[in-house]
Amino acid sequence: MIFKDQLGNALTFSDFPKRIVSLVPSQTELLHDLGAGNRVVGITKFCIHPDEWYRSKTRVGGTKNAKKNVIAELKPDLIIGNKEENDKNNIAELTEIAPVWMSDIYNLNDALVMIGQIGEIINETFAAKGLIEKIQRQKEHFLTRYNPLLGKTVLYLIWKNPYMAAGKQTFIDDLLTNGMGMKNLLIEERYPELQLEELQHQPDYIFLSSEPYPFKSQHISELQSIFPSSKILLVDGELFSWYGSRLCHTFQYFEELKMYVSK
Repeated sequence: MIFKDQLGNALTFSDFPKRIVSLVPSQTELLHDLGAGNRVVGITKFCIHPDEWYRSKTRVGGTKNAKKNVIAELKPDLIIGNKEENDKNNIAELTEIAPVWMSDIYNLNDALVMIGQIGEIINETFAAKGLIEKIQRQKEHFLTRYNPLLGKTVLYLIWKNPYMAAGKQTFIDDLLTNGMGMKNLLIEERYPELQLEELQHQPDYIFLSSEPYPFKSQHISELQSIFPSSKILLVDGELFSWYGSRLCHTFQYFEELKMYVSK
């Protein structure tokens, strides 16, 4: 059997993988929800969902510095990674242990393709198809209802000291624009550093993500002095950036945001 990953690499197997190491938190949760169960033998220290896996599975290090010796001891026949979240040199070392399947996610369609492809490689195509259809239905339902956020400008902050935001060519941007119908204030790509006082326009909304920087309520008042006309909200970063089965909750969360700003 030959499976291609999202970087175009072809992986060959004589049977479906039975010992899997996941190096990506959102894809670890996906593997659980697809029914991989005991086939997943290793995860990272950031793979916090589901909690029972976080407490029981072998942790192999971080997403950028997975421990080769720990992974080798697990004798995996498949390692699952991501181009952005994992370190290129670290991944190259791990290919000496087992085939590495890599995702490359820039938008919701990429995520849905990834869900289907992982479903195929672990022989859970029916479960993957069900997840994809559920996410598509929820998106369509969201987009057909009244949306007070439609066309509003937004700045999505992911870090402080220095401030960094999600720009174009990111999964977050795709969810903001194509998922929610908002307009990203940034035209820069990826995750630029910002001098907030130098921004030429005040956004209608500023979203403060819960991850990777854990923004809290006190940061709202700090930023309100710079952006007095912007509405500033704390948002769940997992529901904007986890591109696996957590997407099944994303559009319901967007509905809740709509209801909140409508008050």
